[in-house]
Amino acid sequence: MLKNHKLAGAIADGGFYEFRRQLAYKCEWYGSKLTLIDPWYPSSQICSKCGHRQKMPLNKRQYDCPNCHVSIDRDLNAAINLENAESFGRVSLVMERSRKIQARN
Repeated sequence: MLKNHKLAGAIADGGFYEFRRQLAYKCEWYGSKLTLIDPWYPSSQICSKCGHRQKMPLNKRQYDCPNCHVSIDRDLNAAINLENAESFGRVSLVMERSRKIQARN
């Protein structure tokens, strides 16, 4: 990318900001809800069934819970946790079109 790693990081951050901005705009436009989760939320380290948290190396692809003995793919486990994160208060920002429409009218 670039030789200056700080500059490359800033450019990459700008790209993600623009993506998030466009996503928020499109969700507002189509009446969808955008939920942003804290970037440090350990979704792949928490059991989606019982909530037990364990540290896992990145090369381990199977989540095996010692608490409830569930065995599930790490990515599927993370996806389930992210889907349920809103109900557990792990959301950093929620945007709903209904609020925007009410503000316009």
